[in-house]
Amino acid sequence: MGKPLHNHLIKNSHADEVSNPSDNAAFSKVMDINLSRRRLLQSGGALGVVAAVPLSLLGSREAQAAVGKGAGGGLSLGFQSVPFSTQDTVVVPPGYTARAFYKWGDPVGIAGKMPAFKADASNTTLEQSYQAGMHHDGMAFFPLPLGSQTSSHGLLAMNHEYIDNGLLFADGKENWDLNKARKGQNAMGVSVIEVKQGANGWQVVRPSEFALRITVNTPMGITGPARGHALMKTRADSCGERVLGTMQNCANGQTPWGTYLTCEENWSDIFTNPSGNITLLEKRYGIGKEEDGYLWSTVDERFNTQANPNEPHRFGWVVEIDPFNPKSMPRKHTALGRIKHEGAHVTVTPGGQVAVYMGDDQKFEYIYKFVSKEKYRPGNQHRAHNMRLLEEGTLYVARFNADGSGDWLPLVHGQNGLTAANGFADQGEVLVKTRLAADKLGATKMDRPEWITSDPNAQGSLYCTLTNNNDRGKEGKAAPDAANPRANNRFGHIIHWQEQNGDGVQTAFAWDILVLAGNKDAPKAEHRGNIKDDAFGSPDGLSFDPRGVLWIQTDVSSSTTNIKEYDGMGNNQMVATVLGTGEYRRFLTGPNGSEITGIAFTPDNKTLFVNIQHPGEPREGDSDPANPKAVSSWPDGASGGRPRAATVVITKNDGGVIGS
Repeated sequence: MGKPLHNHLIKNSHADEVSNPSDNAAFSKVMDINLSRRRLLQSGGALGVVAAVPLSLLGSREAQAAVGKGAGGGLSLGFQSVPFSTQDTVVVPPGYTARAFYKWGDPVGIAGKMPAFKADASNTTLEQSYQAGMHHDGMAFFPLPLGSQTSSHGLLAMNHEYIDNGLLFADGKENWDLNKARKGQNAMGVSVIEVKQGANGWQVVRPSEFALRITVNTPMGITGPARGHALMKTRADSCGERVLGTMQNCANGQTPWGTYLTCEENWSDIFTNPSGNITLLEKRYGIGKEEDGYLWSTVDERFNTQANPNEPHRFGWVVEIDPFNPKSMPRKHTALGRIKHEGAHVTVTPGGQVAVYMGDDQKFEYIYKFVSKEKYRPGNQHRAHNMRLLEEGTLYVARFNADGSGDWLPLVHGQNGLTAANGFADQGEVLVKTRLAADKLGATKMDRPEWITSDPNAQGSLYCTLTNNNDRGKEGKAAPDAANPRANNRFGHIIHWQEQNGDGVQTAFAWDILVLAGNKDAPKAEHRGNIKDDAFGSPDGLSFDPRGVLWIQTDVSSSTTNIKEYDGMGNNQMVATVLGTGEYRRFLTGPNGSEITGIAFTPDNKTLFVNIQHPGEPREGDSDPANPKAVSSWPDGASGGRPRAATVVITKNDGGVIGS
């Protein structure tokens, strides 16, 4: 039997902690807004800063019109907004149909290995390795065949971010052993499934030559400057070139050459150092002495850093997977840095290089971009060349200046203090210690950077969700600044930047704030935001559809949903906006206890795939194995044994374009 669970939500057991002790980028020291800390507090915290920031930096109608210039022309939202909801189901507007069709425990479709889901949680460890994992997250649609724009047949690749032992096992964490830990490991990772639209709507194709499950024990290669580095070597891998598995995968990326990027986020939650002698590097990434509920380190020595001090260095990367070749080995690209990755959004610059934008999802962490050394070559005949693009290039971290300008600071060994004398012996060490290197450069501490997306109608125009940060402005923590203007930022905001000359290769940008999320009925002014239509909070998932409509998904913590500052706002939701209009319209609400995540459109914009993560999640800790449906019974209802994360397919009943 394992140790008792701490009073955490398993998904982000360190999400409310701060691992960044640096004092850089506290713009209260440099921004020219003439506010003392006393005046800031007296003026209502956030709104005092907001009032002092130039209007051009905020989400006004005029600012949004400037931000969205050329992007929203002729676009409109044609659906009827749905109300806040506490219904235990997926609610979409009239004229739309939403159906769960790939649920945790469903077979992936590997020939001869398609075990059915057992509602009593009795599926074996081996069976789970051939089934959909738990808690679907980031997702991408790849038309079949490779390189086509087919909208009725393709592959869906998706993450399975984390697990709930109270649902995965009939007896929860009782009788804990290595076999149970292995089942949990098999419930994380990535699925690739083949999907096809027919007379009966969208279905998962089974069996499929493309079907694939990647888990915490799938062999993976390592590329880039940290490949073979001393910090990457372990007893099991003396060369530092091969690692087992990927885990805690959140958000994603999709390359123009047809590969899937999965992003390792809260991987540090799995590791423990029972000696209590926590190193500076472990502390900076949130690794501690105490076990946070997974219990893997108690039976699997790989996750005990006292026994395997370098094993954590092999996680925290962006992993590239070829969904069209299930026999190929996934690769961890160290050139993109080691952080708690929330997404890896890929763009092609005007000159042909690839720029990848990434957020580090923890309070007071940073926004990064990677620029490839070599150029992208269109066409399937160049795919082998393109699949090397993420192995070599330059990693940058963002500094948002108070005047609305910004700088990309290169994380390059030998520059800006990244030297051996300061603890960075070479480029490999800079990348293993990405957070420490970014601290050294003076990057801007952000309010939990999550998904990043680019406007398809405006070259070099990027948006990032900053989910929330209730530690902003607390004693001893970073004060509000121009880019993160609210103390006690419980509702989050969306920031926008425009690369110089629309070119991601450039190291300068201009930025503004698209919107401050909030609750119009909140008693405190700093929690009301500036949304004039359908309110939302804690923006997370973010993506443009092929038309240029921006879609926003929310991740309000289960400990806060529909209570406290979020009272009356119901379950998590998905909203849409056309840039320049200032209008936000609610398109979807989810079941009880769930997060809305994963956005994937077909090329014709007539099908939308969305993931419903952790339905039934309680306000604290794991689900109760004795009463798994205490919060939700979605999607199987009364006949089901427990709630199940699932991919939902959404279509318009008249066959039209989503959102029109």
